Amino acid sequence: MNAIDSVVSAVTTAAGANPAFKAHVPSGGQSAGPAPFSDLFTDAVGQVGKLESEAHATVSGLMTGTGVDVHQAMIATEKASMAFEMAIAVRNKAVQAYQSVIGMQF
Repeated sequence: MNAIDSVVSAVTTAAGANPAFKAHVPSGGQSAGPAPFSDLFTDAVGQVGKLESEAHATVSGLMTGTGVDVHQAMIATEKASMAFEMAIAVRNKAVQAYQSVIGMQF
């Protein structure tokens, strides 16, 4: 299990354990608004993991000579790298916002 999978499982566990993360579902059975942040976050982390897996597969294909072009491998690795850097930037902003809220005096 890589680090991305462990983050996805931790977010999924936290979302399932905390009733505040549950979406309000009216009696009609349809969701009453936008998706909760935990779902968006889990999907984003999953996409980063998917891009990382695709990059790994293309690099492996390039190294074994199974018809993967150098350009395809470079594009896949750059997509994965950019997605990971964006995830780190979002995490840093979330931590910064948390620290800002914690530092407030009421």
